[in-house]
Amino acid sequence: MINIPNLLTLFRIALIPVLVASFYVGGDTGRWLAFAVFVLAGATDFLDGYFARRLDQRSALGRFLDPVADKLVVAAALLMMVGFGQIGGLSVLPALVILCREILVSGLREYLAGIDVSVPVSRLAKWKTAIQMTAIAILLLGGAGPWDVPWATIGEAGLWAAAVLTLVTGYDYLRSGLRHIAGADAGKGGIEGARAPESGAGD
Repeated sequence: MINIPNLLTLFRIALIPVLVASFYVGGDTGRWLAFAVFVLAGATDFLDGYFARRLDQRSALGRFLDPVADKLVVAAALLMMVGFGQIGGLSVLPALVILCREILVSGLREYLAGIDVSVPVSRLAKWKTAIQMTAIAILLLGGAGPWDVPWATIGEAGLWAAAVLTLVTGYDYLRSGLRHIAGADAGKGGIEGARAPESGAGD
């Protein structure tokens, strides 16, 4: 259980209080700190998956903890930005869609794990994760960003794009999950899906 990938995942979770605290620093310093912490968290997400594959250190703890850590970081960032007015108006809607979808997928995965079924991560879901993380990072930086660029507008556009992909991939997960659930209810059981990657793939 104690290996490099899992330590990186635990470190990512430990960064969440630092991310939250950065909002209370205020000003450009706080924005840059939040941006740096979020980017660092994203880097650990990539690295724990890389080392899990490279060192063949996959574990049950990693399969459980890695997606949970990702969702906690995203939820903390979105909730704090809404609370501090960095996301407002209609832009709250894509943030809400993303959070609701994360809860749905988490619940679905938890149930499917109980019947020994895992839904594979799609290529579109990986794109969703990449756009979502990039948009959140840009929004965290906001007006403190370099050059005369409307970073907040770019970040909000990215958040809307991620929300659209969130709905599409969320529907795909739900449809696949319901198929497994229907099979279990009919007494078929069995593993109908390929085992999903342990970490660093996004969902």
